[in-house]
Amino acid sequence: MSENKEKKCCEAGFRTSIGGQALIEGVMMRGPLETAMAVRTPDGEIVIEKVDDERDKKIPKFFRLPVIRGLVNFVQTMILGYKTIMRSAELSGFEENEEPSKFDKFLTEKLGEKLYTIIGIIAGILGVAIAVCLFVFVPTWLVKLFNTYVFNLGVFTAAAEGIIKIAVFICYIALVALMPDIKRVYEYHGAEHKTIACYEAGEELTAENAKGHTRFHPRCGTSFILIILILSILLFLAVPAELDVLYRFALRIVMLPLTVGIGYEIIKLVGRHDNKFTRIISAPGLWLQRLTTREPDESQLEVAIASLKAVMPEDKNEAKW
Repeated sequence: MSENKEKKCCEAGFRTSIGGQALIEGVMMRGPLETAMAVRTPDGEIVIEKVDDERDKKIPKFFRLPVIRGLVNFVQTMILGYKTIMRSAELSGFEENEEPSKFDKFLTEKLGEKLYTIIGIIAGILGVAIAVCLFVFVPTWLVKLFNTYVFNLGVFTAAAEGIIKIAVFICYIALVALMPDIKRVYEYHGAEHKTIACYEAGEELTAENAKGHTRFHPRCGTSFILIILILSILLFLAVPAELDVLYRFALRIVMLPLTVGIGYEIIKLVGRHDNKFTRIISAPGLWLQRLTTREPDESQLEVAIASLKAVMPEDKNEAKW
């Protein structure tokens, strides 16, 4: 079925808070009460596991305030995402069955289940460091060189840096999509979106029904990242262009938590409402999802459906925004 003939997400007027993430040969879904992942094993079986997302832990009221909660959610999502991806790699047979080293055994013995959390934090820090280098330092440095040796862009400096950021991001995900393993993950990403759209449309959750729905969703992580990039351009317009490159770089780092927090509030807004304003905001992210999602087959849709069913509340109203 062609994309322009696909059924639109949320056509039944129901918007759910359930969201997910594509894994290695699987999908993780986070419902209003619990989180679960479903993975296709090498023998074709679908294994479903509940995931401890630590949502029962009490969070101080300060960290639940608008904008601030976005940064907290971002860190939690990164840790949860890393933990489930590692587990899906084990279940799917992606990891090689190598004998653990003495160091691996030592860490497992001493840290136990906390090992995943610690590794997740380290991976998150490294991920942020790489992202900062690619999307903050490199654009700032390149524009600084242009201003110095070509001609000064003046008030357009921030806009030029932003355009470079977005170009780097698009090139990155386009190149990553060429990898066969990532292509499979992008197909499961499409399956995740189609399954949620089928659920929001009020249809029976079957692979046949889900197949007819769109693989694009306004609350996608791809859209979230793009919103952050666009926000960083707008917020940084207030910074004087004549500032030294190191000062501009430092300011971008300081403003990053604010950008993430505001981006989270925007993604929640477009997830809850469907009107002309939210559709305009969602449009760039939905377009970009053509790179980060692929059409799934029925077996992949079955995995996504199994994951969603594992977190669906008995009362559908509990899953509404």
